This record gives sequence, C-alpha cells and structure tokens, in this order.
Amino acid sequence: MKVGIDQIGFYTPGYYVDLVDLAHARNEDPNKYLIGIGQAQQAVPPASQDAVTMAANAATQIINDQDRERISLIILGTESGIDNSKSGAIYLQQLLDLPRAARAFEIKQACYGATAGIQLAKDFVKAHPDQQALVVGSDVARYGLKTPGEVTQGAGAVAMTISAEPKTLALSSSSSVYSDDIMDFWRPLNHTEALVDGHYSNDIYQQFFQTTIHDYCDQYQLQLSDLQAFTFHLPYSKLGLKALRTILPEVNQVQQERWLAEFEASRVYNKQVGNLYTGSLYLSLLSLLDHTQELSAGDQIGLFSYGSGAQGEFFVGTLQAGFRDGQRRHQIEANLANRTRLTVSQYEEFFTQWPTFNTANVTIDSAPDDAEFIFTGVTDNKRQYRRR
Repeated sequence: MKVGIDQIGFYTPGYYVDLVDLAHARNEDPNKYLIGIGQAQQAVPPASQDAVTMAANAATQIINDQDRERISLIILGTESGIDNSKSGAIYLQQLLDLPRAARAFEIKQACYGATAGIQLAKDFVKAHPDQQALVVGSDVARYGLKTPGEVTQGAGAVAMTISAEPKTLALSSSSSVYSDDIMDFWRPLNHTEALVDGHYSNDIYQQFFQTTIHDYCDQYQLQLSDLQAFTFHLPYSKLGLKALRTILPEVNQVQQERWLAEFEASRVYNKQVGNLYTGSLYLSLLSLLDHTQELSAGDQIGLFSYGSGAQGEFFVGTLQAGFRDGQRRHQIEANLANRTRLTVSQYEEFFTQWPTFNTANVTIDSAPDDAEFIFTGVTDNKRQYRRR
C-alpha cells in the first residue's frame, strides 16, 4: 500500500517587500540579496495573520466535505506557536470544522516540525488506511530590522493531506535521520525574533545533508543516479544550491545538469516568499511539482528536511499520476501576483506593529486583510479568530 501526500495547498499573506528596495534602503548591492542569498521578494504578514490563521488559509484550499469526514489526525508543525500550552492544531480543528473525534496537536523542533508530523501521519495512515491526516507547516520568520538575518525573513503555510494511495507523492517507508545538540539557531521564550549564528548554521545544514543522504544510500541500496530531483529546506534559496553542489561530483554531467535545472524549478515560489520555517521544504516541493519540465509519474525525488538545534532527515518520494495540478498552480501564481508591494517604511511599520505575546487585551484591525481566516485580537488573554 502506498502512503504519502495526497493534496497540498499554500497560503502566504497579501503583502511583500521587494528585496531590491530593501537592499537600497540598507545600502547594499541588490545582487547580494538576489544572487548571494537567492531571494527576490519577502512576504510580510499583517497583524491579522499568525501561524494559526495561515495554517487555516492553506488547509481550506485542499479540504472538501468528503475529505473532512476522513480526517482523524491534525498536526501543526510550527516554531511560531501562539500559546505555551494550548496547541494551534486545536484552533485549526475548530476553524476548519474538522471532526471532533480526532487527535490534534502541535510539534516543535525548529524547521523540522512539519516533517516530524508527516512521518507520524504516514504511520497512522498505514494503520488506518481508510482515514486521512492533515499536516500543516506554518510560521512567521522574524530576525529583526537591520539585522544580518533580515533578508531571510518570510511568512506562510503549506498544508498537506496524508492518505493511502495518494494522488501527488508516495513517500518511502524508510528515511535517514541525524540529530545533535547544536546552538546554531534558537528563540528564547521571551523573544519574538530568532537568534542565529548564520555561518555556523549554514555549515551544520550541509553537514547534516551529507550525513543523512549518504547514510540513506548505504542503508537502502539507493544510487544517487536513481534520483531525478531534490527538494530542500530553503530558509533562503541559495542554501539548498550549496548543499546540492556538494554531491554533484558524484554523478555524471548529464545528471548534474538535470538536478540543477530541477533545483531552479523547486525554488521559484520560495524566492518570492522567503523563509517559511516548517513549511519551507514543502513549498520547495510544491514549486517543483508546478514548474518541472521533465519529471513524470514514477520518478523519484530526494527530500532533505532540516531543523536547527539540530535535526536532519533525508527521505524519498515517488511522483504519482496526479502530481501536476494546473488549477493549483494558477491559484498560487494569481495570489502571488495580486499581493500589495510595500515600501520599506511600510514594511518596517508592519514589522513593528505585529502583535507581541505580552498583551492581555488588544483589537486588531483586519480591514486591510482579505483572507478567509483572520486573527482579530486578544480578550482577557484569549486569542480571538474569525472565519469570514
């Protein structure tokens, strides 16, 4: 029995800052961002969007009445949690009107959370093939204005249904994992912005990729030439390219050129959105599905998930007959094209006005936000959400 990703949906807020504008404002050469980092635009969330609302806005695109009744596991992977006790998945369950006879919980391990959720969901579906799981990676990536990490911020969510006989991507039953106690990136409880040792984190990311991919090949008799493409966790898109380049010498020139071409297809969306933390790998997968010119059903792709602190995992997916979806691609491209471009001063105002966690009562003006699900404020320390 095949188990994997049946449907996949994506949401990002309706505002962005252009990185050429940001480079000029920061007295930097734009090519430092466009080429050196590999990013062109960065999503900017209004105060009315958080990890819960973005998750709901992504998930509502892929859940119909038939699927709704089959979902009995709801997992939110996030490092932008909105409560130290109550799971964002419980809010998600209520907003989407999902069955109450379901397990709903949140997973945190930096950018790895959604992958952990998928692996749990995969085993759940194997045991209950008539049921589905909803797994969402949703985050707001914040490092602070005028910081080295500012150019790698972003916001959005990727939602996936995990099922038997999936339409999109069948997942390998095996994977290779590696973890270690490493302080490359962290966010203390009293911080809304992350702390990061950027160069160290980049090195660890590549080390974990090398460790997990070669361990997978050794354990499961996989040849690198069996893989037709790769998708990576992309906090910024150049980092995935750096990792891919480390294994290029292990295959022939034809394979190298194909991998590089597919990598370009896999980062089209990420370059326009920025860092999604837990959703980043799966936005890269979605970009590959929508923009590949050569891949076809039956082809195998490698997926590398990384979460700072640190956890890495490499696994393989096999494309299914329904992996291309013209309507999905049209919707995503329309949403990206219809966003509002902010000036740098407007972006800075959005950033500073995004709600912190130390207020008992606040009302959020959601009028500028046309999303279906919105955050409307806090009343007596209770977060308020609404579906339009």
